[in-house]
Amino acid sequence: MADPDEDEGRDSGQPRFTAPGTGGDIGQLIVAASADGIVAVDDQGIIRVCNRAAEELLARPAGELIGAPFGFPVVAGRAAEVELMLPGGGERVVEMRATTATLEGRRLHIAALRDVTHRKQAERDLQAALEHQNVVVAVAAHELHNPLAAISVLAHVLQDQHDRITPAQRARIIDQIAERTARLQLLVRKLLTASGIDAAGVRPVSGRVLVLEVIVEQLADINAKPGEIQVSCPPGLTVIADRAEFSMMLANYLDNALTYAGPPVEIQAAERDGCAEIRVTDHGPGVPASFIPRLFERFARAPEAEHKAEGTGLGLWIVRAFARANSGDAWYAPSGAGGSSFCLRLPLAQAPQDASAR
Repeated sequence: MADPDEDEGRDSGQPRFTAPGTGGDIGQLIVAASADGIVAVDDQGIIRVCNRAAEELLARPAGELIGAPFGFPVVAGRAAEVELMLPGGGERVVEMRATTATLEGRRLHIAALRDVTHRKQAERDLQAALEHQNVVVAVAAHELHNPLAAISVLAHVLQDQHDRITPAQRARIIDQIAERTARLQLLVRKLLTASGIDAAGVRPVSGRVLVLEVIVEQLADINAKPGEIQVSCPPGLTVIADRAEFSMMLANYLDNALTYAGPPVEIQAAERDGCAEIRVTDHGPGVPASFIPRLFERFARAPEAEHKAEGTGLGLWIVRAFARANSGDAWYAPSGAGGSSFCLRLPLAQAPQDASAR
C-alpha cells in the first residue's frame, strides 16, 4: 500500500517517473538530455539513476556511480556550481540545477549537471586581467607622479626666476629636467614593453648579434663617465637573439645596477658551456636573502629599494621574459666582492664556415 504522503506528492502536480528501461518518463528524460549529465539521488544522497553524459562528467562508469553517494546536496529549485575532483586528478566545474520527482512511489532528487569549466576559467582569466590592469595603472600613476612633479617645479623655477638665476644654475636645472625626462621615458618604455608581452606574448625575431656592439650602444645611451663601467668581452662573441630585446635586457640590467648600487659596474661576457654568458656586477649592498626568490617577479621591489629610488619593479621581469623567449635564461648570483651579479645566458651563434676566409 502506498504511503499517503507519496500519493499526495503524485497528486500535487509532480511528474511521475519509472525506472529506466521500463518505458517510463525518467528513461525518456535521461535519453533526451544528451548535453547535460543527469543523476537521480534519493533522500539518503545515494545515486539511483544516471545517464551517459553524467558518466563522462564524473569520469566514472554507471556501475560505480549507481549505489554510491553523490556527495553534494541537491536542493530543488536552486542552481549551484560544484567543483568536482576527478579520479585521475584534475578538477572540473559543473553547474547543477535540481528538481524533485517520484520514481515508483519513491521521492528522488533530479540533478542536471552542465560542464562550465571553460566558462569559469575564462571568468577567472578576465578577473585576473582586470586586477592586473588596475595594478599597472596604480604603479604607473605612483611612479610617474614624482618625476613629473619635480619637472614641473624646475620648469616654474626657470620661468619665474629667469632674471635671478645665474647661467650655471640655469644649466644645472636644465640638466635635472633632462635627467628626469629620461627616467620618465624609461618608465613608460618598461610599462609599454610589459603590456606588449601580456597582449601578444614574446615573439623574438632571432638573428646573429655581436655582444660587444650591444654593450657599446648601451654605454653610449647612458653616457657613462670614465671608470664607472668596466667591460670585458671577446670582440667576436656572437649570440642568436632578437637584437632589440637583447638591448633591452642589457639596458635593464645596467639601469638596475646604477640605480640601486651605483658605480663601479662590471660587464663581463664570455663563452661558457656552449652559450654566451653576460654578467652585470655591481659593488653595492647586495640583495637581501629573503627577497632573492622574488627578484624576477613582476612589480617586485625590495622594501629597501622602495625608499631609495623610483621604479616599477618590471625591469628584471622583462629581462627574464625576453631571455627565455630567446631560448636563454636570467638569474641572480651574489658577487664575491659583496655586491650583486645579474646574469644572462643566450644561445651562442656558430661561426660561419667562411669566417677564416674573411
